Amino acid sequence: MPLSPLPRRRFVQTALSWAAGGALLPVATAQTQADFWGLLRAGGCVVLMRHAQTVPGIGDPPGFRLGDCSTQRNLSEAGREQAQRVGQAFAREGIRVDEVRSSAWCRCTDTADLAFGRHTVWAPVNSFFRDNSGPEQTRAVLSAVARLQAPHNLVLVTHQVNMSSLTGEYPSMGEIFVTRPTSQGNERLQVLARQLV
Repeated sequence: MPLSPLPRRRFVQTALSWAAGGALLPVATAQTQADFWGLLRAGGCVVLMRHAQTVPGIGDPPGFRLGDCSTQRNLSEAGREQAQRVGQAFAREGIRVDEVRSSAWCRCTDTADLAFGRHTVWAPVNSFFRDNSGPEQTRAVLSAVARLQAPHNLVLVTHQVNMSSLTGEYPSMGEIFVTRPTSQGNERLQVLARQLV
């Protein structure tokens, strides 16, 4: 049987600071950390992750091609380190990850591979930053995850526009939302916890 949705909890990270070398460090309470990892251990979670930090820019350069990473906005070195920290944290905390689906953009597939060691490209989590396919893609994701049950966890590595459409909330680069499907017919995933690792 699927887990019952937990009461909505919002955890706000109060500050972010840059460490030497540009690594982004979260400042979060122990309660946030415990609830974040506890929810993932319980399973039945749709883990939404925005790609890790990129080189400066918005969207992609004109004429970019999905099959050619050299034409896209890609991860920065700090972003690559950030993605690796995510994988280390999931391993350290013993979090079960059953499947990793990624947008086809290289900054997402690279994030998925660095963090989780694998990915399957899945069109519904591709960016719709410059087109009108957002509602259709959001419905496809919601339909696909509606019956996810514990102890399984599904990771979706995607973009800000996708995560905002799915949840109504805005993620930072590299931020992870722990969500679960709500009642049938709901147009959003419920964010139970969120964190930068």
